[in-house]
Amino acid sequence: MSDATALVLPGYEHVYSGKVRDLYAPLDPVSGQPRTDQVLLVASDRISAFDYVLDTPIPDKGKVLTQLSLWWFDRLDGVENHVVSTDVPAAVAGRAVLVRRLEMIPVECIARAYLTGSGLAEYRRAGSVSGVPLPAGLDDGSRLPVPIFTPTTKAPIGEHDEPMTIEQVQHVVGTQVAARIDVLARRILARGNEIASANGIIIADTKVEFGIDRTREDHTGGPLIVLADEVLTPDSSRFWPADQWQPGRSQPSFDKQYVRDWLTSPASGWGRASGEAPPPLPDEVVEATRARYVEAYERITGRTLP
Repeated sequence: MSDATALVLPGYEHVYSGKVRDLYAPLDPVSGQPRTDQVLLVASDRISAFDYVLDTPIPDKGKVLTQLSLWWFDRLDGVENHVVSTDVPAAVAGRAVLVRRLEMIPVECIARAYLTGSGLAEYRRAGSVSGVPLPAGLDDGSRLPVPIFTPTTKAPIGEHDEPMTIEQVQHVVGTQVAARIDVLARRILARGNEIASANGIIIADTKVEFGIDRTREDHTGGPLIVLADEVLTPDSSRFWPADQWQPGRSQPSFDKQYVRDWLTSPASGWGRASGEAPPPLPDEVVEATRARYVEAYERITGRTLP
């Protein structure tokens, strides 16, 4: 994404735009220089699929991601998060949060409790996911014996993330950090399912990101690992209605799988192997996707989206 997509926010300087989020550095009121210890994290209504940022936004998506993440942060006991304040400029109220600037770990931390998506494809090919061997006979939607850590590379926009084994993660970040993010990712998914199941939702898998705060230590004396970005949202997780779960088929969902399914259907006229960007989403797909995001928020939290 480019500076052209950024908002002008008095007191902040735009520093980066990713697939979904825009980052702004607070300006020091005395020197006027950008602060290096904090950043304003703004969730846009952009949506990505198959490593492309689509041309069509989903209304209220940024608000859902921000508000649901804040709700989860309050319930993930024992997991340090990056939130500093929700006091943000009015122009981005509800979809932004002021956070600590961290040294981001260059690994997509994925935990799976059920088998589907790219994990299913890898399992069918190799009998394992990210080097983790799995029992024979599993199908699309099968529950795994225990949640597993299946990290991937963190590819630039437009490139594909590639599966990593835990040994490869250790090579990149060291044994101690690799062990911590493995445990934390699976703990977050387990806690998420503990809460969501009470509201009739299965969280099949989730992707989380962690950063390192070098100014603090954890209980082991090692660097403090901090949960960053978002957590347990329809963008980063697969949410399935528990009463409709049925292994052996694609599951109904409250996440962006609906967009992926439309893009790969004949209705879109697009092929993943074409090398071309996906087409704009039609109004009915936009409306149905927004409805799924809002329903996910409201079913999990028991609240109405502000």
